[in-house]
This record gives sequence, C-alpha cells and structure tokens, in this order.
Amino acid sequence: MLRRILSQRRTVVGTADAFHHAPPPILAESLNNAVGTHFVIVIVTQPTGRPRMTRNAAVRRANDNHALWETLMNARVRRHALLATGLLTLATVATNAQAAPLQAYNVDPASVSVSGLSSGGFMAAQLGVAYSSIFQAGFGVFAGGPFDCARNQNYTACMYNATPSITTPNANINAWSGNQIDNKSNLTNRKIYLWGGTSDSTVGPNVMNKLKAQMDVFGTAANIKYDTTSGAAHTFPTDFAGTGNNACSSAASPYISNCSFDGAGAVLKHLYGAGLNARNTGTLGGSVVSFDQSAYLSAANGGGATGYAYVPANCASGGATVCKLHVALHGCQQSYGKIGDKYIQNTGYNKWADTNNIVILYPQTTVDNTSHSTWSSGSVANPNACWDWIGWYGANADQKGGTQMAALVAMVNKVTSGYSGGGGGTPPATVPAAPAGLSVSATTASSVSLSWSAASTATSYKIYRGGANVGTSTGTSYTDSGLTASTSYSYTVSALNAVGEGVQSSAVSGATQAAVSYSQSVTATVTTHYVAGRLTVTQYNQMGAKYGYNANMTLYLCGSTWTNSATCGPLS
Repeated sequence: MLRRILSQRRTVVGTADAFHHAPPPILAESLNNAVGTHFVIVIVTQPTGRPRMTRNAAVRRANDNHALWETLMNARVRRHALLATGLLTLATVATNAQAAPLQAYNVDPASVSVSGLSSGGFMAAQLGVAYSSIFQAGFGVFAGGPFDCARNQNYTACMYNATPSITTPNANINAWSGNQIDNKSNLTNRKIYLWGGTSDSTVGPNVMNKLKAQMDVFGTAANIKYDTTSGAAHTFPTDFAGTGNNACSSAASPYISNCSFDGAGAVLKHLYGAGLNARNTGTLGGSVVSFDQSAYLSAANGGGATGYAYVPANCASGGATVCKLHVALHGCQQSYGKIGDKYIQNTGYNKWADTNNIVILYPQTTVDNTSHSTWSSGSVANPNACWDWIGWYGANADQKGGTQMAALVAMVNKVTSGYSGGGGGTPPATVPAAPAGLSVSATTASSVSLSWSAASTATSYKIYRGGANVGTSTGTSYTDSGLTASTSYSYTVSALNAVGEGVQSSAVSGATQAAVSYSQSVTATVTTHYVAGRLTVTQYNQMGAKYGYNANMTLYLCGSTWTNSATCGPLS
C-alpha cells in the first residue's frame, strides 16, 4: 500500500527549519505544483540529532502558500518533524487550497496610482488614460509604449526600438474622450513618470519617446518626468542586488537588474511628491498577503488565480491611519508562475511602501497558450503571461469595461472601499459625479460666463478651458475673462470633495463677441458728462458715487452707446 502511495505522490525534501520557519512565499515556491495533488514530505535526521534535509526538485503551481502552509501545520508536520529519529515519511492527503478574499483598507481613493514594466507598462498607460478618474495620483511606465499603440498596427511596430505611429491612437483618445475612456482633460492634472534604458532592444527608447510625445499632445508636459539609464537593457531598474537579479545590461529572467537607479523610489516620489519618508532598508514591518484573484479575472482572460499585496503594518491595523494605494504591474515572463515572488520582493516598492503607508497591489497574469484574435496582429497566444495591450481579450481591451482593466479597477475599488478618513466623521464614499447642465450664460468681447447644476457632495469646482484648468469656484457659476474677441472656447467643469476630483462634465462651447472700436473719447467730470447727455441719471449717480461728481473720467462712444470701457464693454 505504501509503495502504491509513494508511486502516486510527488516527494519534497527539505529541512525541518525550512518547513517551520520559511516565510510563506518561499514555502510556496518550494511546493509549487503541490496544490490539488498528493505529496510526501521526507525528513532526514543527521547524527547531531537535529532534523536536516536536502532540497529536491521543488514543485511548481501553488496558488495559495498561506492556506497550504496552514494545511501542512494542521497535518502535524511540526510534531512529526520533532519526533523524527531516523528516516520518516509522512503522507498527507490532497487539499484544494484557495486564497482569502481581497481585503478593504483605509485607503484614500484620491491616492491611487499605477506603474508597470513592459506589457505592464503598456497596461499602466491604458489604465492611466482610460480610467484617469480612478488613478488620480497618476501612472508610471517602465519600458512600455503609447496608449492604443497596437490597435491599428502590428504589435511589432510598438517594439524592437521601432518608431510607431501615434496619429490614430491620438485620434482615438479625442474621439473616445468622455465615453469609452474618461475625459482626456483629466490628463492635464495627472503626474506621469517614464523610464527607459538606452540599450533596451525589446521595446526601446524610440517607443518610449513616442509615449512621451503622445502625452505631451494632451497637455501633460508640465507633470511628466522622463528618466533614462545609459546601458540599461529591457529590465526593471533597482539600486540593490536582490537575490537572482541581473546586471543592468542583461535582458534575461527575472528582468530585474541592479542599475544603480532606484526605479521604484523614482516613480513613487514623482507620483506622491518628494516629501516621502526615506525607504526602509532593513527588515520590513509590513507583510505580503495573498488573495483570491480569480474572483476578479479568470484564467481564460489571462488572470492568475492568486494575487498579492504588500500591506504596511499601519495599514493592516484597521486604525485611523489613511494609506495610499499603488498598483505594480509585472511584465511578460514575470508572473508568479514564471519567477515566483521576485517581482514582489526584489523591485524595491515594498521598501518605500513600508515607511510611507502605501499598500502595493501586485496583480498576476497567467500563461495562456490558446490563440486569440487580436486588433491588428492576427491570431496570437499569450505564453509569456503578458498583460493585454494588443487586444487578446476583447476589442475594448484598452477602453473602460475592457476585461483585464475592469478587473484591475474592481480590485482597486475593493481596497479603497475601506476608506474612513482619519477620524472626525464619515467622508463621502466616492468623488462627485460630473456636474450637469453646463451652459454659457453670457458673453462679451473679452469674457465668457458659465453656469451649471450643483453636483451632490461637491464642495468646489474646477473650470477647464481647452483642457487646461483656468479657475475654481465654490458656487455654480464662473466668468472667464481676458479672452480674445470673436473667438470660440471649449469648457468643462469638474466637482471636488474630500475624496478627490471627479470626472469632468460634457464640454460646452462659448464664443466671445466681436470687438467694437469706439469712435470718440471724451475726458470730463462726471457732472459734465451728465449735462452733455453722455450719462443717464442712474449712471450719473453710480459714477458719481464711484469716482466723485467733480472727478474726471473718460467715456468712449461705441456705436451710439457711451461706456467707460476702451474695449466697448459695458459701463462699470
């Protein structure tokens, strides 16, 4: 019977210390492929009396290291290890371990940001553009490319240091704004971080430069930081030598390299400001937790069964500390199934998160060997577990509602659903809706006046002209002055509350009136103007009270009307 059991089970050999004290991610890597199968643990005792083992081939598919660890403990592995005096074989029954649900934390929804490498960089750009109302703190792209790059050209045109066209992608941003994607004018207020290696031949500097050019078109230039590292290959840059990391010039698994450049710190400091606390270079106080990602994204759509998050101690406590959220997206060939927890542990995000109360969400993809029709690249499989930037999982892959993006946003919404602020009452749960009823209420040759309906929970409003913020208002009206005569302007308005800024309203156009030149000017006292018939009684009283009845003032004849405006505006 035992011989039959052993022939049907895989054997994992390791030290008792490894099984008792190894952190769950390492244990999961040791027992990869064990979930859903039978396995045998063999412990060998050395002459010293202390149980020691050698590691055999580690099994590769653990979806939930925490649940598996608990199962091992419940199976009395510890007791058997301590009682071992010779060669002990312990057979355990199968368990279909499943991670716990993703938890909610006291995270400010206005603090959400995202970054990614390679396909994760393309996805970060997609999220930052399409869901700009969600990723309000901005987005970062490491060795990625333009939004919508592969929709109308083969994906290879967006790689290998090619120079992709952004004409159609930019036209799509304009056409989709406010519908398939959030309003493009949101981008003017978003921080954007870009990084590329000069020796990257997988994506390449030319592709990154096109992303920069694309974002510049939409008014982001003042908020973009673009770093490059000389000699860096296609990799995630760090300034420390993590276990298994490469030299900076190496484009090989795990695609994380010591480039003497802190990529995680650079993107987080740009998105959240230079005032971040110094990173923790010692033992971290928070922990990596796993969650059931299949509740959000299926394997059929490229999703890994288990996702991970780094949660600082202050954020896990459920106290009054208000935390931030950053979504860190791995690249192709960097999923947990490909490189274990290296992207989670070796990129450096957690070091900054630990001292700045930032929850880091690490969603995961999975290998998909099924061929799928793509936008413009034919029928292609996804064996490298890339994020979808070529249309594998739907024509709307880079639009709101796209399968992978909607899943990522749902994870974000779950994390931020625990937001309760820092005390002092219950804040609004979400940002306000877009103001309705925006209209032009009046115009002159140099101004346009706007009005709109109040948005629920709004405390103030931002007014945008041509995508640029030109003013704020605590009421539901605003006059934009100093404009050019006979010119049409486009306006949108957004509402703000304690959570943050909502999406912008539908646009409305307003044209200034034609300039009217005065035909005559007269400088005299207010009384003289009245006697000459240039002022009515009401105007005489108004001007007298303003200037003094015997003070000189200049009036201009515009058509048949006298005014004190040299541009023929109304008398004021």
